[in-house]
Amino acid sequence: MFYEEMGSASISNSSLEHDNCDNSDTQVVLNVYDLTPVNNYTYWFGFGIFHSGIEVHGKEYGFGAHDFPVSGVFEVEPRSCPGFIYRSSIPLGRLNMPSSEFRTFIESAASEYHGDTYNLISKNCNHFTDEIAWRLTGKHIPGWVNRLARIGTKSSSCLLIFQFL
Repeated sequence: MFYEEMGSASISNSSLEHDNCDNSDTQVVLNVYDLTPVNNYTYWFGFGIFHSGIEVHGKEYGFGAHDFPVSGVFEVEPRSCPGFIYRSSIPLGRLNMPSSEFRTFIESAASEYHGDTYNLISKNCNHFTDEIAWRLTGKHIPGWVNRLARIGTKSSSCLLIFQFL
């Protein structure tokens, strides 16, 4: 189970019924959001603090933190994730999978992303969308979306090495 619109409501039966009528062919899209207006300046230098969600079959899925050992994956309307400023959409490819099969896939993936395991450096929303994109299309999300987390990982590794010297 995962959360809808960052709340505690699970996916409604009406959305499941609607999905069963959908065509199997769908676009996989990465929706990118700014976490801060400062991104307007740093983006041009290849840096920024971004949130991302993956859009499939007309819904967007993201990953967020909370204090409980249950899924932190949530569903929202595309390009309208609460609390973030929409920046852009990046098409990642097409997927030929019935929406009911995709729902099973995303629920399984959601079980691997508990809200209490969220970490800004090693397991954030961009790690989630990168893994989902890779599993669905064989493509990774653009590197700039999660660049600061990768830099943080390398910085943390360097600090650990210096700690032992």
